[in-house]
Amino acid sequence: KTHFFSGLTAMEKKLAEYKCNTNEAIQLKLVRFPEDLEDDNTTFNPEYSHQVFGDDEVAFGYKGLKILLYYIAGNLSTLFRIEYTSKVNEKFDCVEADDVESKIREIIPPGFCTNTDDFVSLLEKEVNFKPFGMLLHTYSIHNEEAGEDITYQIYKADMTCPGFREYHERLQTFLMWFIETASFIDVDDERWNYFLVFEKYNKDGATLFATVGYMTVYNYYVYPDKTRPRVSQMLILPPFQGEGHGAQLLETVHRYYMSSPTVLDITAEDPSENYVKLRDFVLVKLCQDLLCFSPVKLMQGFSQEMVTEAQQKLKINKQHTRRVYEILRLRATNMGDAEQSRSYRLDVKRRLIGPYKKKQRELAKMRRCLRPEEMTNQLNQIDLNLQREQLEESFQQLVSDYRRVLERLAQA
Repeated sequence: KTHFFSGLTAMEKKLAEYKCNTNEAIQLKLVRFPEDLEDDNTTFNPEYSHQVFGDDEVAFGYKGLKILLYYIAGNLSTLFRIEYTSKVNEKFDCVEADDVESKIREIIPPGFCTNTDDFVSLLEKEVNFKPFGMLLHTYSIHNEEAGEDITYQIYKADMTCPGFREYHERLQTFLMWFIETASFIDVDDERWNYFLVFEKYNKDGATLFATVGYMTVYNYYVYPDKTRPRVSQMLILPPFQGEGHGAQLLETVHRYYMSSPTVLDITAEDPSENYVKLRDFVLVKLCQDLLCFSPVKLMQGFSQEMVTEAQQKLKINKQHTRRVYEILRLRATNMGDAEQSRSYRLDVKRRLIGPYKKKQRELAKMRRCLRPEEMTNQLNQIDLNLQREQLEESFQQLVSDYRRVLERLAQA
């Protein structure tokens, strides 16, 4: 018997060697020059692969597995290859390796290259690639490494642009690797707007364009004749993250909708923490010069005037305007002054306590039906202490988030 079990663990050990972490196995590249193919510095990996490879993000059956997904920097023509040093064999090992290829094929559109030569010959045609749609904004960022300013452009595109539908199919595959709960959108719905960021770069004396990131916005209809654009997806590709492109993109999109009389205000679908920080920064930057946010008015508290002005001039909704007010009021408050800081704390906590109070009322109702009166009071007392702690914690967290926004604003 012993012999049988030790055999099993040896087998298990052997099979364990054939497990690969898919976040490490998948190698992504945005290729501008043929030499980028061999350069490890241009490779980046997914943050997530669970939507394709399951929650444990593992591919079974290979040693040294590499899943190469290389994209030409501009039009995103794709090279897809799988490499490995060894693979389990159904005959000998009695197990089957995962079908990695079909899993990847499910998310990348057909028409990709499978060998490097084809890919490199496509790279030569890249000089013909031009951004889609209408140019909205041009900006430049100083690049330390290159020792020069690099120019970026933001375009608004739609499905009537020739070639855009196919390009978008290739672009959206990146969502799977970098957004935790990504999903592909229905491009036949004409209410979608697409905003794209490109970098201009030089190659052999010509100007070429590289894809930096994008945002999709859905235009909800609001009775009778308005729309409420909702930001759905936003992705700045990893090689470009942390350079300020997200803020440029969001501000450009806001400015685009600001000029439209039919737009009510702009919202976002299920925003991530990072997106909220980005939005705080952009909205505060847009709002700081409005008259209703002058230091004197900030000290008088949140007002309907702020709500109206932010919505009419900048298409910012009430909830976001309230955050902008709290951030700008923090900037105008001397937190070293006991009276000023107390007044600020109370003002923010009053907003934070809203949901608590509602819950409290519901609980009290429920308990009245279930329990004697004195017990309710005791429990409320315990709840209140806990609530005070949670409230203080939420407040401190907010203030530190707000300070970060203000620091970034001071540098902008």
